[in-house]
Amino acid sequence: MTAEILPFKTANGAAPTLENVTVRRRRSNAELRTREYLSDSEIDSLMAAARKIGRHGHRDATLILLGYRHGLRVSELVSLRWQQVDLKQGVLHVTRAKNGTPSTHPLRGPELRALRRVQREYSGTYVFSSERKGPLTPAAVRKIVKRAGKAGGLGIDTHPHMLRHSCGYYLANKGADTRAIQAYLGHRSISNTVQYTALAPDRFKGFWND
Repeated sequence: MTAEILPFKTANGAAPTLENVTVRRRRSNAELRTREYLSDSEIDSLMAAARKIGRHGHRDATLILLGYRHGLRVSELVSLRWQQVDLKQGVLHVTRAKNGTPSTHPLRGPELRALRRVQREYSGTYVFSSERKGPLTPAAVRKIVKRAGKAGGLGIDTHPHMLRHSCGYYLANKGADTRAIQAYLGHRSISNTVQYTALAPDRFKGFWND
């Protein structure tokens, strides 16, 4: 657990010492929110809210869609280049951060249509770019997702990594093979993947017959 140290000046302006330093414990994720993933319907609400905010609503909603459907980390979203997107063949070449394994994902109709519009409206090397043609920053993406969550009335402090968690949870809940989910998310170790199958409620079906 990390802590935030807040020094303050003494009455005579002396430098702070251990006796006059306030230590504020950083709240854990479990304290900040009850869960780290969103349901499919909540993702729809997040996207709908993003579309209505500012001049870049479609870009922001598409960013959320890609992050969710392909389990992308914020660093993978901001570094995504058009050369990784094949709109004709309908595939996305995913390069993973954190030494993850790369893979090629299919792009479905909603993603293709959304990406074609983004490509028409934003020129440049990066898929999700700013008005200056450069890539969005991780801080900008965090602001987009947080603001959309609040505007969508989700009641959860949303952040970009929830999109990746939501993808894993959705696939596990659909009954997808754990090894396939591992490859899709680029996990080197399957121990990182089983957290999603552990959350899937379908594994408890049949416990009660009424």
